[in-house]
Amino acid sequence: MFEISALLQEAWSLLSRGGPVMMILLALSVVAVAIILVKLLQFSRAQLKRTGFIAPAIADLARGDRDRALAALRREISPVARVMETAISANANANLSVEDRDAEIERVGTSQIRGIESYLRGLEVIANVSPLLGLLGTVLGMIGAFAKLESAGSKVDPAILAGGIWEALLTTAFGLIVAIPALTMYYVLEGRVDEVRATMKDTVVRILGLSRPAPRPAATDDEP
Repeated sequence: MFEISALLQEAWSLLSRGGPVMMILLALSVVAVAIILVKLLQFSRAQLKRTGFIAPAIADLARGDRDRALAALRREISPVARVMETAISANANANLSVEDRDAEIERVGTSQIRGIESYLRGLEVIANVSPLLGLLGTVLGMIGAFAKLESAGSKVDPAILAGGIWEALLTTAFGLIVAIPALTMYYVLEGRVDEVRATMKDTVVRILGLSRPAPRPAATDDEP
């Protein structure tokens, strides 16, 4: 317990030496961790990896059992299921034109994607801004170190410059510590969203293809 307390005190001492920029980076790191945890929980609850319902629903639709396919999809909470349900219902609605049908499917699909993409832009911003803030803190620290060196006049102590430089570099290091995991998780989460988007497009094409009317036979010369 004493060792943990000593480590925390040492860590806080290093953070405090980084100045206000370090505090901003610390706040951004807390926000980034919160976003990552929220998104992981959201993706888990939405069951984004669950795709076992797609093939049975398509098979039911191919057999002409649209009601069974819709009933199975309504039991799922995946955004892919919501888009499939919309595609089946809109395609079966004779009052909708092809343009209106496609617009309705796109509207629901965009809404579902927007829901699982929420907060990802904030994570991307943190990943991109953190190294710049770290560099800013380093520049400000270097300015302060050289100002102290100038005020020392002829009594220059190399320790003053060395101490100022390593304290200034703390913000750059911490900025990278914040940015690297944030950017990594952003790409991981965004990749999962891209997979869902691709699955949505694939299933919609398959659903619309199943209900596509058969082409009319070409007219022959013998027909009146």
